[in-house]
Amino acid sequence: MITIVDYQMGNLRSVQKAVERAGVEAVITSDAAEIAAAERLILPGVGAFGDAISEIRNRDLEAPIKDYLAADRPFLGICLGLQMLFEQGFEHGTYEGLGVIPGDVVKFTLPLSYKVPHMGWNTVDIGPAGEDLGIEPQTHFYFVHSYYVRPTDPNVVALTCDYGGQFCAAVRRGNLFATQFHPEKSQQAGLQLVERFARGTLIPNTLSNS
Repeated sequence: MITIVDYQMGNLRSVQKAVERAGVEAVITSDAAEIAAAERLILPGVGAFGDAISEIRNRDLEAPIKDYLAADRPFLGICLGLQMLFEQGFEHGTYEGLGVIPGDVVKFTLPLSYKVPHMGWNTVDIGPAGEDLGIEPQTHFYFVHSYYVRPTDPNVVALTCDYGGQFCAAVRRGNLFATQFHPEKSQQAGLQLVERFARGTLIPNTLSNS
């Protein structure tokens, strides 16, 4: 069973369908008790950082999400679900994130030849925390974002992407894995990633599916 956090922002049904295509049941919920009891948790997200973190807090979901992560249980963050893990975001103001990973979230500052948002297919390379994930260098994933994360510790960087310079495309720490790209929109490579997370084969030595 996969639990998908519902805070009224994100491609919830698309993520659920990606999990179900792997033959694994997925429930969408905003119930704190269900989140706390999850076997595997997905935090999706589309939209602005400040709005998203406010919705998380307005629904009293911050504590169960952070408690879940503190226990190092299997977690997949997608787009805003990656960004909100960090300490601060600067989208239309300054906002405090969940503070699970030291670092911040900042807007692309690029030459005029690069469009912002960064939208479409791009390849990833492997960072220090991604060598055992089984993701091949130069795999294509689908991105839609104007902001990117800057981890304080480079050792949590699992994947990088080049768009006017290298940025962090995914982080990994223990059983936590979170991506800036959208695996649910990334066709075969993305669906394979979701399936491996759902079945417990993405991260070595992760907790077994019950």
